[in-house]
Amino acid sequence: MLPDGLLAEDEQRCRRLLADATARYRARPAAAAVLVPLCLVRGVPALLYTLRSRRLAGKHKGDVSFPGGKRDPTDKDMVHTALRETCEELGLAVPEEQVWGILQPLYDQQKVTVVPVLAGVGPLDPQGLRPNPEEVDEVFALPLAHLLQAQNQGYTHFCRGGRFSYTLPVFLHGPHRVWGLTAIITEFTLQLLAPGTYQPRLVRPKPSGG
Repeated sequence: MLPDGLLAEDEQRCRRLLADATARYRARPAAAAVLVPLCLVRGVPALLYTLRSRRLAGKHKGDVSFPGGKRDPTDKDMVHTALRETCEELGLAVPEEQVWGILQPLYDQQKVTVVPVLAGVGPLDPQGLRPNPEEVDEVFALPLAHLLQAQNQGYTHFCRGGRFSYTLPVFLHGPHRVWGLTAIITEFTLQLLAPGTYQPRLVRPKPSGG
């Protein structure tokens, strides 16, 4: 996949690679789901992000996020959760057939399972969206070419008990810093879309006692 263009072959390849995870996690109940919207902004492939409202409760207010939220008991599966929450937050209705599949689920700091759902939403003007001001302060897109440039990629090292523990990605030099769970999902997405271009440098904790 080239940073400046996406082909139908890219979509089919991604759908095939995500098929097993999609079948495994789609109907498995989880606490929350987010949509990873792959869009075309003025013809350029990009990922769509939100800036969470500062009026929200909790520690993640004002953070960059993908649209999404908690599972509702009436949701038939986690894909439905992601699509419903995206429509409620952004007024963006994404047909289910535009979903490419489910990326690897993650756990947040509270051990809550979050299911990322990748969808190709087509041409989009982020400024034309009308986000719910109670949930979203801003909507913006970052081109894949921007995310794939090494100068826009950073990493944060974490220590526990005075010893190195793990490293997480950070994406820089956009309107807002992309970090935390959103950065990890961004990294998963880039690995899928540009396997020959993006080289993750995550360092996981080593097992103790070895």
